[in-house]
Amino acid sequence: MTSLSSRTRRDFRGGSRLMSGFDHWLSGAVFGLLAIGTALVYSSTKQWFASNGLDPQYYLKRHLINIVIGLLLGFGTTLIDYRLLRAYTPIVWGLGVLGLAAVLVPGIGDTVHGARAWIAFPGGFQIQPAELAKISIIVGMSMILSERTHGESAPNNKAVLQSLIVAGVPVLLILAQPDMGTIFIISAAVLTIIATSGASTKWVAGLLIAAAIGVFAAINLNVINDYQVKRLQSFVNPTVDSQGSGYQLRQARITVGSGGIFGTGLFNGPQTNGRFVPEQQTDFIFTVAGEETGFLGSIIILGLFGTVLMRAFSIARRTSDSFGRLVCVGVIAWFTFQFFENVGMTLGLMPMTGVPLPFMSYGGSSMFATLIGAGLLQNVHARSRG
Repeated sequence: MTSLSSRTRRDFRGGSRLMSGFDHWLSGAVFGLLAIGTALVYSSTKQWFASNGLDPQYYLKRHLINIVIGLLLGFGTTLIDYRLLRAYTPIVWGLGVLGLAAVLVPGIGDTVHGARAWIAFPGGFQIQPAELAKISIIVGMSMILSERTHGESAPNNKAVLQSLIVAGVPVLLILAQPDMGTIFIISAAVLTIIATSGASTKWVAGLLIAAAIGVFAAINLNVINDYQVKRLQSFVNPTVDSQGSGYQLRQARITVGSGGIFGTGLFNGPQTNGRFVPEQQTDFIFTVAGEETGFLGSIIILGLFGTVLMRAFSIARRTSDSFGRLVCVGVIAWFTFQFFENVGMTLGLMPMTGVPLPFMSYGGSSMFATLIGAGLLQNVHARSRG
């Protein structure tokens, strides 16, 4: 009994020391985004569900469950020294590839909005392996590119090629779904990791050219579905698909613009309560912020996310370990491109994609992945202090 009590006290002190090593500005910004996102998810679904005789707290309850699970996963990520994660990287990458392959198997994968990207579980819960694959790609590439042999100061061509294979296999599986929004984000993260690893600029230039050729080929060889082509066309001319993506983009801009400076007030958005924007609780959650909290509320959200990125940059800069630095860079690129793709889509500045807003949109897989990403940042920070 005494031995058990002593062990419990040691575990508690160890956990307390770990949490005291967290970046509190980063934690505060993440919790701020989670709180605002929860209010917006509830606001975007409450009125419609109540008016149809359904539980108005249905999405709120599920969203809170997703947050709790995500926080547990994120905290669990901090318990193991990130430098020891190298040993588990092949397992993490293999599980990510296995999940992506599973969604393509008939009877296992579910098709939603034209993309076969989900695995359904009892109780109505779904997992999107592509979201979690972002983590396995970032960790896998960072492990390979941070290894140095014979006193090299930068990764050699073999290492860069191996890292591209690590990223390429999951990307091909995601392309088969297809999920072009996720591919765009992963591609941006891959390019950023290679550019900051010290690899030759020829690799960066080559990847940019390959990406341009890939986009052209995907459009002209019918690799992407018709609805995705219409999304691109609607971005240029919203009247092309006036009842589909064009309608959604047009209503999104109207909803955001109707909020003015101060907004209509939480739960009081006419556009939101009228359900004029489809999928508002997920990919278009920022429209609720624009309408109900106005320009000032949107600025607060941008400020909180800016704090997350600034603290992540600070953590990456402070660590002397190349593996930890590249992991941070990968997470930064992922968060940055996903945030600006989502907000840009809402404002009509980017093509419409099925990309959720980090820490805020309803959706379990995205919430789990982003909180694990935040956990990786805290892990590097806690082990790099002093």
